[in-house]
Amino acid sequence: MASKGGGLLVAGTASDAGKSVLTAGICRWLAREGVRVAPFKAQNMALNSTVTADGAEIGRAQAMQAAAAGVEPEAAMNPVLLKPGGDRHSQLVVLGRPVAEVDALGYRPHKARLAGIVADCLDDLRSRFDAVICEGAGSPAEINLRDTDIANMGLARAANLPVIVVGDIDKGGVFAALFGTLALLDRADQALIAGFVINRFRGDPRLLEPGLRQIETLTGRPVHGVVPFRSGLWLDVEDSLDLAAYPDDPDLDPDSDLDSDLDGAEAQRGRETLRVAVIRLPRLSNVTDVDALRAEPGVVVRLATRPDDLADADLVILPGTRSTVADLAWLRQRGLADAVRARAAAGRPVLGICGGYQMLGTRIRDDVESGAGEVAGLGLLPVTTVFEQTKLLGRRTAVGIAGAAGHPVSGYEIRHGRLTIADHPGATAFAADGVRVGAVVGTSWHGLLENDAFRRAYLRSVATDAGRAFVPGTVSFAAVRARRLDALGDLVADHLDTSALRRLIDGGAPLDLPFVPPGAPPTPQPPS
Repeated sequence: MASKGGGLLVAGTASDAGKSVLTAGICRWLAREGVRVAPFKAQNMALNSTVTADGAEIGRAQAMQAAAAGVEPEAAMNPVLLKPGGDRHSQLVVLGRPVAEVDALGYRPHKARLAGIVADCLDDLRSRFDAVICEGAGSPAEINLRDTDIANMGLARAANLPVIVVGDIDKGGVFAALFGTLALLDRADQALIAGFVINRFRGDPRLLEPGLRQIETLTGRPVHGVVPFRSGLWLDVEDSLDLAAYPDDPDLDPDSDLDSDLDGAEAQRGRETLRVAVIRLPRLSNVTDVDALRAEPGVVVRLATRPDDLADADLVILPGTRSTVADLAWLRQRGLADAVRARAAAGRPVLGICGGYQMLGTRIRDDVESGAGEVAGLGLLPVTTVFEQTKLLGRRTAVGIAGAAGHPVSGYEIRHGRLTIADHPGATAFAADGVRVGAVVGTSWHGLLENDAFRRAYLRSVATDAGRAFVPGTVSFAAVRARRLDALGDLVADHLDTSALRRLIDGGAPLDLPFVPPGAPPTPQPPS
């Protein structure tokens, strides 16, 4: 029988406590230590996803964590993905393939089968890697969901994983959140909570010392480190709910040492800027498509929800969406559809990506996502879209694309819509599958702007159409991403008790951790 690698579950006091980035940081730190490590998230609810080499759809955060670990992402790293299509229902993706549309109550009957799939995937990864760093979902103290949990303490109990709990001090109440999370768990769950991490601390760590001592005394668990607040680490957000913290300014903070990714001349402020407005659709997906623009010196990216937000933009982007027809209706209700059409009539640049591309077309036939049947598009591109039950998933590469300076251009597709481009006297090809009419362009490929030569060529085109003197820099987006992943690894190496983490990963939770009352009633575990 193959030996089983070590493991650790990174849980959080709440969503957006920092689980994703801390998991990536631990993966990066371990990989630099020579440990063959893999990330894992049993169940992820996210609108930002990507495609693995074998055509499986997984959460974008797990792909980022795999990059931090220096390994190829695969379906086993995120066996269950929920993609919300509205307030009450989600597409259920299992092992990279969509299997059902479910609401909150309708999802529960799937849990028993999914628990077995999750366990098999984790066992498989642990048989192939020295360590697997698991990311929890939401909070382990969601006691209303504990009996069917497969991502937090249910996973930890089934796999005997030690758990560290991360709290975000920037939101306030971190000590109450850490203590309360532990005290709401039953005795068996508490036995696996091996310590805490405080995240996003601003100020002098010495101010925290009395609180750290007290929380350790009250719980019998150590605080394994205090991670300082760092700007400029915007990476592959988990879903559009994280966009509340999306900054209006460029990602490269003038006070951050991450600016060393750029040549000194490129990092200088005062250069000509290019203003990009990304329409924040209600069901926006894969907003990570614009991360490469935000890393480009002089490009300012902001989110837009009103027609006035588009007025001074040099480029407007209609991004991907989980619900094309519903978000197109929202565009019309908000007056944004008219604003986009007015831009096109004035020859001002518009870019549609995936669902946004479909909206720019003449008509959409959707009997799959919305059941709305035939719907008129914005009529700006000679494209018709028909939604099919089978989701198109795959990585794509093309050569000979205009503006790419001879370099291969890559991207990936995630869509139910199949597009047909009609003959049009003013239409020309854009990228591999897209089309251009005047300053309006569309593509189904996600990740297209991460191709440096193509991105620079497109930005030069936008600047010309917008009448701007903007000149793209020479920044490599892959290098920017690698530097930010290294920065996450540095945060772990510099601010966490890495010796304690290695003991937990290799040896599991200590056997003498005390119970903290009141605790919850015992939670029965499903049969293995």
